[in-house]
Amino acid sequence: MLNPAIAESSGNQQTAVTERVYSIPAGSLLDALEKFSLQAGVDLIYNSGLLEGLKTRGLDGRYDVASGLNLLLIGTGYRFVQQPGGFEIVSAQPSGDLEISGSKTDEKVTVLPTIQISASNAGSYAATSSVTATKTNTLLRDVPQSITVVTDELIKDQAIQSLGDAVRYVPGVGVSQGEGNRDALIFRGNRSTGDFFVDGVRDDVAFFRDLYNIERVEVLKGANGMIFGRGGSGGVVNRVTKQANWNPVREFSFQGGSFNRKRMTGDFGHVFNDKVAFRVNGLFEDSDSFRDDVVMRRRGVSPTVTIKPTNRTKVVLNMERFHDDRTADRGIPSFTGRPLDVKRSQFFGDPHRSHADAEVLSFNSLIEHHFDFGVTLRNRTNYAQYDKFYQNIFANSPVFADRVSLGAYNDTTDRENVFNQTDILYSVDTGPISHTLLAGVEIGQQITSNVRQTGFFNNDPRGTSFRVPVSNPVTNVPIAFVTQDTDADNRSVVDITSLYIQDQIELLPQLQAIAGVRYDLFEVDFRKRNGDAAQINTTDHLISPRFGLIFKPIEPLSIYASYSQAFVPRAGEQLTGIIVTRATLKPEKFTTYEAGIKWDIYPDLALTGAVFRLDRTNVITVDPNDSTRTFLAKGQRTEGVEIGLSGRITQSLSVMGGYAYQEGELTSTQSADAQKGATIGELPRNTFSMWSRYDFTPRIGAAFGVIYRSSMFAAVDNTVRIPDFTRVDAALFAQFTRQVRGQINIENIFDTHYFASVHNNNNISPGSPIAVRATLVANF
Repeated sequence: MLNPAIAESSGNQQTAVTERVYSIPAGSLLDALEKFSLQAGVDLIYNSGLLEGLKTRGLDGRYDVASGLNLLLIGTGYRFVQQPGGFEIVSAQPSGDLEISGSKTDEKVTVLPTIQISASNAGSYAATSSVTATKTNTLLRDVPQSITVVTDELIKDQAIQSLGDAVRYVPGVGVSQGEGNRDALIFRGNRSTGDFFVDGVRDDVAFFRDLYNIERVEVLKGANGMIFGRGGSGGVVNRVTKQANWNPVREFSFQGGSFNRKRMTGDFGHVFNDKVAFRVNGLFEDSDSFRDDVVMRRRGVSPTVTIKPTNRTKVVLNMERFHDDRTADRGIPSFTGRPLDVKRSQFFGDPHRSHADAEVLSFNSLIEHHFDFGVTLRNRTNYAQYDKFYQNIFANSPVFADRVSLGAYNDTTDRENVFNQTDILYSVDTGPISHTLLAGVEIGQQITSNVRQTGFFNNDPRGTSFRVPVSNPVTNVPIAFVTQDTDADNRSVVDITSLYIQDQIELLPQLQAIAGVRYDLFEVDFRKRNGDAAQINTTDHLISPRFGLIFKPIEPLSIYASYSQAFVPRAGEQLTGIIVTRATLKPEKFTTYEAGIKWDIYPDLALTGAVFRLDRTNVITVDPNDSTRTFLAKGQRTEGVEIGLSGRITQSLSVMGGYAYQEGELTSTQSADAQKGATIGELPRNTFSMWSRYDFTPRIGAAFGVIYRSSMFAAVDNTVRIPDFTRVDAALFAQFTRQVRGQINIENIFDTHYFASVHNNNNISPGSPIAVRATLVANF
């Protein structure tokens, strides 16, 4: 029952009486109070130094302010008191008559000591809320869109280190090869190398990202133009970084395993006082591969400082220096419509002259302030420099007469990104209808220089290809790299100005709506520095709407329908593989229709289902016969069904995975290599994955994972089919002491011969044979 002292307060009466849905995970009391203040739209007054280190069991469900605060404070030794400026958190220790929640009582109350309970079994595989999908802290079941969150616990249990690993158990998302030098994912039949974000800010340079400094990975499927602007086509991946907080951490991990894997990471956090906290994450890796002469070297460091000058203000400053140096491995060619039957380790080309080197330097800031009148102001700024070089000598034809043709080229890209986002959030009630309003502006600039050089074998001016026998497909003949007039030698400046507004509306307790629109002014200044030295300037005015309805017959269950659009103007890497004209610079358009259901079976177990249709026009498609070039297809359509399950079934059993059925075809095309009605490449009709962990005791656990992918075409000409496969993974976990734990992950435990990813008909990557990784984690 609501405390009378609160109900009679004029300043907070409406907010206090109104029930709202809260989603606040268990953990730090300070973090929970901050989230509660934002979600409830009330001001909380407290001494953060006194509350430092206290834990709360969290909050999930519909409550008024009094009930919600009472539940958050249970077991902490603190209570709340109504004040003119908000709600003050004070000690619950009685002194004479006890004032409880602002009222007097003659009862004597015994305050029990706080007991901290810890357990070593697995954490949660289910996330309850996200800021990414709506830019407001919203329950996942109240977002009319398919979302899968790879939580911190799942990242640890699967020893996930890359985006490709992170999405293996995400329904509706596949992994593309990326020509051995970059992340490339398939969202509902749409390949993307640029729909990547970090803390909601664009991070679209083509390289392989590491998860050493990442708290969780959020995969949003369907068009996302209203939130993310350009991009957000078939889906996006947002990485949420580890931030400094007031929970000290000192953790080091050491990993070794098959194929000479050696990896070390560190996570160190320190609290200076109740205003300033510091955290730094570090990485060093030196590993080989099951592929002949393929190596990988990685190092990274990411320090973060969080400052809370007041209870209403938070400032987060972060930087990252990251280096990735590896062999650019393009896999194997095809033979008679299937991958060539050859040893999984066989390299085609020259591994010693095929390498990719990426250097990343980024600076990020977040400033967030909660005003007295219920408005929250949030500003994010990102500045990043990317230097990348890759060179490859690779198979660029199918096998014919026991011989295969090799090609060679290299590519240098320098990019400088600056983005600034400012959001204003405000919650207000208009009669019985509640609104969560968002308005924002984003300003950005990308400056990219790109130079490509074609390789000529034996210094022959006509020798852009070189045939080698399949029995010995590695060559060491001399190769000269020259920039031709048809190669890229470009400089582009892209300026982006965006305005967006969104309203999350609670029409009835059982009926919610979300409506928003974004305007993007996208200006490109493109200059070709070789050949005809062409200069093209384009300006696009893009409108990206979003609308969704959510019906909740009961609180844990939501049924939704949504419509959204997104645009992808040509920029960055997309300009290196096409002949740049005004026609090719016309943006791609994505339209998504989706309906689904989300059911929180238990507070920590979520079942989701979605049916969708995604239409795409003005499509850039890789030429199936020449991976260095792309062509325009007028349109394609993908339709499908996705089902996901994540969370804890019992106290000892946790699961994550799902099933997807997808069909996709070209609806129109201008290319002779891909006819109307052709099946989209890299789109298996059926995929299934499920990972489950069972804890036998608080110290011992095991996990078992299954991944199935049906057959698929390598490209839209539908001439090369990649076979289906089923891969089984496993893991063992042990908590040796309170400070030391260990685990063993086994990939492909039955040594299945399969093909993990492709780029086109003749760039096909074999999957790893059985591989064992042992990890030891020490906390101090």
